[in-house]
Amino acid sequence: MTPDDVMIVVIAGLLSTSCALLGSFLVLRRQALLPDAVSHAVLPGIVLVFLLTGDRGSAATVLGATAFGVLCVAGSEWLRRTGVVASDAALALAFPALFSLGVLGISAYASGAHIDLDSAIYGDITFAPLRTVDVLGTTVPISLLATGLTAGCTVVFTVLLWRPLQTATFDPDFAELAGLRGELVGRMLLVVVVGTAVVAFDSLGAILVITFFVVPAVTARLLTRRLGTMLVVAVAAGWVSSLVGHRTALVLDSSIAGTIGLTSGALFVLALAWHRLFRGRASARA
Repeated sequence: MTPDDVMIVVIAGLLSTSCALLGSFLVLRRQALLPDAVSHAVLPGIVLVFLLTGDRGSAATVLGATAFGVLCVAGSEWLRRTGVVASDAALALAFPALFSLGVLGISAYASGAHIDLDSAIYGDITFAPLRTVDVLGTTVPISLLATGLTAGCTVVFTVLLWRPLQTATFDPDFAELAGLRGELVGRMLLVVVVGTAVVAFDSLGAILVITFFVVPAVTARLLTRRLGTMLVVAVAAGWVSSLVGHRTALVLDSSIAGTIGLTSGALFVLALAWHRLFRGRASARA
């Protein structure tokens, strides 16, 4: 592989690390659709900051997009608490409105610039190695810095809050009674998910973000019942999908992001087949 190919795999792997760690908790908390909603809802924030600054890769873009992601989560939570609609319906009401607002902004004010619907939906991970910045005299892809920092922060967040995250995921009421601030930790998790989705959105687009958040986590859930092992397996599945998907895309001359997503789905099918076979043998012995 060329250096650019290696860089693409590393960027995708770092993104999958962050997404798989957080996605595992979301899957267990039955909030798997949240990253999909957030990845669509951040689009108007990206467009707004782009129109104000002319740059879609700055820290201001991340902050603006994160703000709209938090707005989506807060809006859906408010709708849920009204009791008028269920939590899934509340998300389904909030994120299409924000995504539509972003689409209208691109069509009306940012058409022809380096922000378009194709990159918003499918991502542009193929071109990630080309957008670089000088760091101590060394040329480094911006996406590598962003994804590396995000992966590091996600790992630190998971390690530092491991006990309250674990307890609140399986028994939120006990977490509150034990003084672990389960509700606060849950909100912190959502904010970290929003920030990670914003970073992933730039390279992966809206569609593949949900793939990296959910599919490796669900795959790992089929293979193990221990949370710690599940996180490790989910991260490993993300890296395998990134590597195999990239190599397959080169052979087929197809979309890298799309092939990585398809490979991730194929891993899930293999895990499902193994799970059913294992359970079938266990039932037969019983």
